[in-house]
Amino acid sequence: MARIPSMQALRALDSFARHGTVWQAADELHLTRSAVSHQLRLLERDLGFRLMDRIGTRVELTPQGLAYAEDVRRALSALAGSAQRQAGRGLTGTLTVSCPPGFASSWLCNKLGRFTDRAPDIALSIVTPRRLDDVTNPDVDVFVSFGLGAHQGMEVELLKEVEFTPLCSPAYLNRLGGLDGPEDLAGASLLHLFSHEDWMRWCDLAGLGEEAGRTGILFQDMNLVYAAVLASQGICMGDEFICHAAMASGALVRPFDLAIRSPRAYYMVVPETKAGTPPVVAFRTWLREELTVV
Repeated sequence: MARIPSMQALRALDSFARHGTVWQAADELHLTRSAVSHQLRLLERDLGFRLMDRIGTRVELTPQGLAYAEDVRRALSALAGSAQRQAGRGLTGTLTVSCPPGFASSWLCNKLGRFTDRAPDIALSIVTPRRLDDVTNPDVDVFVSFGLGAHQGMEVELLKEVEFTPLCSPAYLNRLGGLDGPEDLAGASLLHLFSHEDWMRWCDLAGLGEEAGRTGILFQDMNLVYAAVLASQGICMGDEFICHAAMASGALVRPFDLAIRSPRAYYMVVPETKAGTPPVVAFRTWLREELTVV
């Protein structure tokens, strides 16, 4: 079997390929620049082909070096994933997570497979509360709350601040003949969750006055709001975090640049008596990691 290069050299190549400079790779790996350069030269020697070319003052990967770096990245990712899965094995028990319906259906449910891969022996349940900031269910181990984060006797951690902006389907925008400015919303159907508050704040900021945001349809569930807006029934005041995938795919478009910062945010809330249980610790760690790549 061919000799396997050192792990330090492979990590140096991976970091250099991702950042494009030796100094950034050195910072990430907590090494000196000369140490990273030395590792890359040793790797070239062990492999028997050139990894890098010097172009002026820059150093770039050769086509062979780039292809090899991609293989190294996949191998390192496989090793990291295996370590996470094996660390999760042996974790047993039940875990009940409560989160708002929009957060569950539009974000969490699309990623849960990565948690169950990591901790396959944890019996996971997802529930949704009646109020977005409700943390009173005694059967829940971890709450994702959308509110002000004031929960006495709980461990509270900010997950994500939120901005709201008008969102609609391309078909509805075409039906309106486009929206050149906020004043054109007079002919649109506004979709609201629970109250007119968010639209009133946005309309006031846009110079239309709060009263312009009092028209339209009220819903009591975020999933109903999104179902209506995706079906081209109006314009909602959308949470850019939850709607990221729909916006990226073009299912929803943003007719105006103006957004308002919500006074509420997503918080992870854990009863102090449950904070140290292994399933809760595993889920909290996983959730933090997922949110860092949003």
